[in-house]
Amino acid sequence: MRKFFSLLKDDVKVVFDQDPAARNTFEVLLTYSGVHAVWAHRFAHGFHKRNMKFIARVISQVSRFFTGIEIHPGAKIGRRFFIDHGMAVVIGETCEIGDNVTLYQGVTLGGTGKEKGKRHPTLKDNVLVATGAKVLGSITIEEHSKIGAGSVVLKDVPKHSTVVGIPGRVVVQNGVKVSKNLDHHKMPDPVQEHCNRLEGRIKELEKELAKLKGVSVDDD
Repeated sequence: MRKFFSLLKDDVKVVFDQDPAARNTFEVLLTYSGVHAVWAHRFAHGFHKRNMKFIARVISQVSRFFTGIEIHPGAKIGRRFFIDHGMAVVIGETCEIGDNVTLYQGVTLGGTGKEKGKRHPTLKDNVLVATGAKVLGSITIEEHSKIGAGSVVLKDVPKHSTVVGIPGRVVVQNGVKVSKNLDHHKMPDPVQEHCNRLEGRIKELEKELAKLKGVSVDDD
């Protein structure tokens, strides 16, 4: 029981570590839907482990109604798990989430079909998943990695990596700890970079063709 209440205390403390808008404990206890959803899940998961799955699902659905966050009672969640804002977050039954993990609103940790067994992602310690990202299937996001806003991740992500795009691509992997202060608007866009390279190549070809025809071409 002492360990359980220690978990709940950590769930409040991490809000102050991650959210500069948090002003006092009373406000967090009453107004943070992410905290409410995590606490409800911890109760539901306890019933789920004791094979009281109907009660667990009822708790889960009541929590979903009030918070907008759906966490299956079977999901395994570590310490200091933080859901920022939280609306439309979905966490599947066989998800495994480590310590110090942060999710933003609209994140889905889901499956890819009707497969059995382990069919949802595993997020290791210190992972951050940004707004609207989808992490799908029985894949592993290793420690200290970031998933950029709106990304769709279908493959394993190595340690200390940053992933963006659809499908998700690793764009940063430097072998050192990655800060969790994610600037969503500064994330690199590999698709746009590729388009820029193609545009530059087209301009070069147009110039070469113009030279062959003896016609001048504007540089812009």
